[in-house]
Amino acid sequence: MAWQDTVAQTVTGLGFDLVDLERSVGGLLRVTIDLPWLTPVEGLPVLADQFVTVEDCETVTRQLQYLLEVEAVDYRRLEVGSPGIDRPLRTENDFLRFVGQVVDLTLKAPIGATGTDVAANRKKFRGTLERAEDGQQWQIVWSDEPAPKPGQRVSKKRVPAPLQALTFQLSDLQQARLAPLVNFKGRSAADNG
Repeated sequence: MAWQDTVAQTVTGLGFDLVDLERSVGGLLRVTIDLPWLTPVEGLPVLADQFVTVEDCETVTRQLQYLLEVEAVDYRRLEVGSPGIDRPLRTENDFLRFVGQVVDLTLKAPIGATGTDVAANRKKFRGTLERAEDGQQWQIVWSDEPAPKPGQRVSKKRVPAPLQALTFQLSDLQQARLAPLVNFKGRSAADNG
């Protein structure tokens, strides 16, 4: 068994999901963990997402240090952390978990057709992740209309730009991540109610 499989098995055994395992030239071994996600069950309330804590990272670090010593893996520094706000999406379960969220996609090959609004050489997209109607594929929905600037008046008569959609399969993707959207204004009026 390769040491990568042993690390994955150890992380899973501790009750976490292995999101990423990276080994750099300088001897850095970076392990990214997340709490497992269970598919929502009909009729039961969905609990708010929990987050990986520093104590979780410390527990995994200690266990991996013992494991890597036993496996005789050569490394200089071990980093265990959470995936952060730009979490990579790799598995089908990741995509199911983040349906309805804004994601950044990079396709392996450019997609688009002449005569449409999507450029024929475009590979990168940002939009809302949805399950396609056939249930087998995925789609991303976006609008190319720029967001209004803060303080800018927006006419109520203005017609919004049409939404565009791109259907894809996971095999079409080079990379997919949650879009790092941060609101530095604090809680909105909707959150206070």
